[in-house]
Amino acid sequence: MIVKANMKLHALLMSTMVLMSCVLVGNVSADTEKAKEHYNTGIKEAQAGNITAAVVAYKGAIAADADYVDAYINLGAIYFQQKDYQKALETYSAATEKAPKNSAALTNLGRVQLKLKKYAEAETSFKTAIGIDSTNAELYKELGKAYFYKKDYAKLSETLTKYHEMGGGDHLSYYMLGKGHQKTNKTTNAVAGFKKSIEFKSDYYNSHFALGQVYLGQEKFKSAASAFKAALKANPKKYLASYNYAVAVESSNPENYTRNIQVWDDFIKMAKKNPKAKTSVANAQQHVKELKDAAEQSDLQ
Repeated sequence: MIVKANMKLHALLMSTMVLMSCVLVGNVSADTEKAKEHYNTGIKEAQAGNITAAVVAYKGAIAADADYVDAYINLGAIYFQQKDYQKALETYSAATEKAPKNSAALTNLGRVQLKLKKYAEAETSFKTAIGIDSTNAELYKELGKAYFYKKDYAKLSETLTKYHEMGGGDHLSYYMLGKGHQKTNKTTNAVAGFKKSIEFKSDYYNSHFALGQVYLGQEKFKSAASAFKAALKANPKKYLASYNYAVAVESSNPENYTRNIQVWDDFIKMAKKNPKAKTSVANAQQHVKELKDAAEQSDLQ
């Protein structure tokens, strides 16, 4: 009797384990169709501007199918747009764990890492994406950004040259390439890069300013003044461009006291309320006094 009872108990336990196993499998199995339904809802809500509803939908897709990588990518894009970079990082990291060979997930992860100043990690993400999709020119531009922020100017120049050879190129890529050449003392190439950047975007402050810096270093003062003037036109609030413009104007004609006093006064007027320019303004005010003294002495001769 004891043996029979034990046998019945064993059979009961086994059937219970089988039942539990079925329940567990049912809980963890992916409902792909349900995930797709949530995903498509997320797209519609996002397009309609209902971002909160879109987030809920994408999360629903992931809950239904934890391997639904497109849902991670779209959810991460919302976090990125909201500048919630930590959530975006977590979301794209999860996507790359689910799909290590998904170049879109890797690229977006790299972009978030750039925002979080994780430059070495971003470099790895972009290089991995390039290994998967080597014909995608835009990936080289993204990798170039990582080198730009890392101040690895040799690799920056190499990578963006490759990007341009592949048919890519815009004002930002040529500006970064120009900076790479400038930092490695290839001034002719730097000038060409900045000018090409300006061709793409004529009011791009950074390229005008950088071009002025190169000319100033070469003592091409008239060209420098022209570049800084263009920079100021692009962004009249940049006091450094105004300061350098005054330097270039005076250096091109030191004895034109009236003109030189004017450009320094212009700088003082636009920068005097900027706390960062306090020292520069004080120096300029002293210099204007010296110029006025020199002008008076010149009149007496």
